[in-house]
Amino acid sequence: MNELFLKVCADDVGTRIDKFLADSDAELTRSAVQKLIEDGNVLCSGNIVSKNYKLKENDEITVVVPEAVELDVEPEIIPLEIVYEDDDLLVVNKPKGMVVHPAAGNYTGTLVNALLFHCKGRLSSINGVIRPGIVHRIDKNTSGLLIVAKNDNSHNKLAEQIKAHSFTREYMAVVTGRFKDKTGTIDAPIGRSKYDRKKMCVTELNSKNAVTHYEVVEEFGNYSLMRFRLETGRTHQIRVHCAYAGHPVYGDDVYGKAVKGIEGQCLHAIKIGFIHPTTNEYLEFDSELPKYFKSVLEKLRKNC
Repeated sequence: MNELFLKVCADDVGTRIDKFLADSDAELTRSAVQKLIEDGNVLCSGNIVSKNYKLKENDEITVVVPEAVELDVEPEIIPLEIVYEDDDLLVVNKPKGMVVHPAAGNYTGTLVNALLFHCKGRLSSINGVIRPGIVHRIDKNTSGLLIVAKNDNSHNKLAEQIKAHSFTREYMAVVTGRFKDKTGTIDAPIGRSKYDRKKMCVTELNSKNAVTHYEVVEEFGNYSLMRFRLETGRTHQIRVHCAYAGHPVYGDDVYGKAVKGIEGQCLHAIKIGFIHPTTNEYLEFDSELPKYFKSVLEKLRKNC
């Protein structure tokens, strides 16, 4: 059972509570919120309210979300590019277009389906049957390296490193325009957009701190090849920070502009580093830029 705590700010005064909650959490649809309210799982300043209750400033909302009945996820024979593997974990180079774990509209063909077959079900159970072994995620249209835990001990120790910001994650991206400084840091909190619950944005409202370090690798025309290092790991962090800086990731059809010929953003997780949960040895892995990424670079260099 999960609990969500929110405090109402001046900008949300007068908003219906069901709309406010649906806009605040992408996992909750408006109909799901209304069902939670009807079942008495939503309290406003300690009181049960109706779905059409209009918020007042400083209202404190508690949402109790019962554990979902999860679906069975079937193993599937799907080729995987495995960079490293031992009894505790594996590092996978995920292709662009592959969803990491099953969700609405994507119940098959995911990385988890492939992992269940490859690992014969031997994966950590921390995140349940929908996300076995998944310590961290990358977006469907982001390619590159991610780590998978085979047991709960490894999962917990790796998750602790991510929380402590000692987990190395570097990305390469093509962005629109040129950054003024060749190296720098974007330090701006990220939260759910109040206008579109499927999007994230830089905001002070119900947000978490987000820090992205960047380096300009190459410039060509009105585009730049960038290297990013994550200090934190918020949803869509690089994509949101680049858009916030005025330089959206090339091809990003959510925070920037779609580009014909490529599906989604030109963003690749190129390096991952961590302390092995059993041996305590620091391991670091790199991956080559994928074919689609190299094609984009070739095209942009030719046209500049």
